[in-house]
Amino acid sequence: MTINLEKKVSIVTGGARGIGAASAIALAKEGSHIVLVDILDCEETIQRIKDVNPTVEAISYAIDIKERDQVEKVVNETVQHFGQLDVVVNNAGTCSRLDLENMTDEMWFRDINTNLRGTFLFSQAAIYPHMKKQNSGKIINVSSISGIMGGPFSKGDGENGRSGPAYAASKGGVIAMTKWIAKEVGGLGINCNSIAPGPVETDITKGMNYELNQAIKRMGTPEDIAEAVVYLARADYVTGEVLKVCGGSAIG
Repeated sequence: MTINLEKKVSIVTGGARGIGAASAIALAKEGSHIVLVDILDCEETIQRIKDVNPTVEAISYAIDIKERDQVEKVVNETVQHFGQLDVVVNNAGTCSRLDLENMTDEMWFRDINTNLRGTFLFSQAAIYPHMKKQNSGKIINVSSISGIMGGPFSKGDGENGRSGPAYAASKGGVIAMTKWIAKEVGGLGINCNSIAPGPVETDITKGMNYELNQAIKRMGTPEDIAEAVVYLARADYVTGEVLKVCGGSAIG
């Protein structure tokens, strides 16, 4: 069974730009109302949403996704405003490129807390009690092939090198947590899946020189990932999966 996203309600974190903005716009094209979350201004994304579908409502929150009270405020106010919450796209993240030798506590905990704790907080707040009461909902966690294979090789080093161990550990944690949540909430009518992008042209990868030793010889785009987001938002018999959208860089 395929879910119709018309008049559904979606929260998208990291919605100001890149994968988050593209995902929000793609969901809006399908008819979903959008709640954008970011520490950056989201007005440009809101305008782009209005341009592609003026019938949907788009609002935004500027919060720190590592803070429980701020996350719960967004989720609770979303449900109060729209009367429901159907999709959460946990996309916001940070990426340190420091190697193991030079990794600092500050950079380690920044990536772990943003990427893993932020995903945990939004998933927990959305599911309990809101999605549980509805007996429906989609949690879509944007991880990375770094969480599967330890980061793709690049031709740079230092801050222009491959994603660091903190990023890989956080995204591997997101993948494991996705599978754990899927097993717990499947009986409640809730699906939880992860998308693992490969090299994608975003601000995080700006200045990078990836080897692109993969089947499809190009960088991905945010829109490539957004297509997968829409698929998982609509799919009803898929849960606990890690959908690699990476041009074949993580085949195997």
